[in-house]
Amino acid sequence: MSDCAEIARSLSWECKERGEADMRAIKKNRYLYLLALPGILYFVIFKYFPMWGIVLSFQNYSPYTGLWGSEWVGLDHFRRFFSNPDFWLLFRNTMAINLLNLTFFFPLPIVLSLMLNELRSEMYKRVLQSILYLPHFLSWVIIFSLTFLMFSQSEGIVNKLLIAWGMEPYPFLTDAGIFWGMLTGQSIWKEAGWGTILFLAAIAGVDLQQYEAAKIDGAGRFQQMWHITLPAIRSVIVILFILRLGDIMEVGFEQVFLMYNGAVSNVAEVFDTYVYRVGIQQGQFSYSTAAGLFKSLVGLVMVVAANRLAKRFGEEGIY
Repeated sequence: MSDCAEIARSLSWECKERGEADMRAIKKNRYLYLLALPGILYFVIFKYFPMWGIVLSFQNYSPYTGLWGSEWVGLDHFRRFFSNPDFWLLFRNTMAINLLNLTFFFPLPIVLSLMLNELRSEMYKRVLQSILYLPHFLSWVIIFSLTFLMFSQSEGIVNKLLIAWGMEPYPFLTDAGIFWGMLTGQSIWKEAGWGTILFLAAIAGVDLQQYEAAKIDGAGRFQQMWHITLPAIRSVIVILFILRLGDIMEVGFEQVFLMYNGAVSNVAEVFDTYVYRVGIQQGQFSYSTAAGLFKSLVGLVMVVAANRLAKRFGEEGIY
C-alpha cells in the first residue's frame, strides 16, 4: 500500500509540474495564442459547432418539433439514398469531374511553378505571376459570364468567328459530351496560377549551392529541375494531393450550378447540386443531410488511406 501511495504522489507531482510548465509556456507565448484566437474561434463556430447538425441524417427532422423533438429513424435515409437510381448517376458525374481535375488540373500548378522558377528576369517573373494570380479573385459568376460571352451559340465570340469562317455554330454550353471538359477548363483558368504559390514557396527554400554543384558536375537546366527542384517540393506535392483526395466528392456547387441547364442535366447533376435541390428546394432536410454526410465520410476515408499509403512510401503525410 505504501508503494502505491508513493507512486500516486509521484504521478501527482509529475502532473503538477507539467501543468505548471504548460502554464508558463502559455504565459510566455500569450501574444502568439492571442494572434491565433480569431482562427481558433472561426473553426469552433463555423466548422465544429455545426457538426451537431449531422444528427438530422438519423431523424425525420421537422422545423416545428426541432432538433431534439424529431423522430429518430436510424439509417433509413441512407438506405433510401443508396437505393435511389440517381445515386450512381451522381457518383459517376462527381467522380468523373474530380478525376479530370486530378489528371489535368492538379499537375498544372507544379509545371507552372517549375517554369516560373526557370525565368531569370525577376521583373518579368513578378508580372507573369500577378497575371496568373488574377483569375483566382474573380467570382464564379464572373467566370460563367465570361464563358457565356465566349461560347454562347448565339452571342459567343467563338461561334461568331466560326460563322465568319463559313462554319456552323457549335453548342458548347449545351453539349453534354464536353460539359466535364468545360468545367475542367474553367478550373484550370481560374485556379492554376493561384496554386503555384505553395510550390514556389517550397522551391524558394532550396539551397542554391545544390544548383551550383550540379552546374559544376555538368548538369543542364532540365537535369537540375528533375534531380533538385522536383525532389525538394515532393513533400508539398504529396500533402496537397492527399488534401485533394479529401475533396474527391466536392465539385464546387457554384461552378456546376451556374453551368447547369436542361440539355446537360444528365452529366451535370452531382452530389452538391442534388443536396441543394432536394434539401433546400424540396425541404427534405434529413435526407439531404444523409447525402452530405456520405460525401464527408468518403473524403475522410480517402484522406486516411492516402496518408497511410504516403507514409508507407517514406513521405511525411499530413499527420
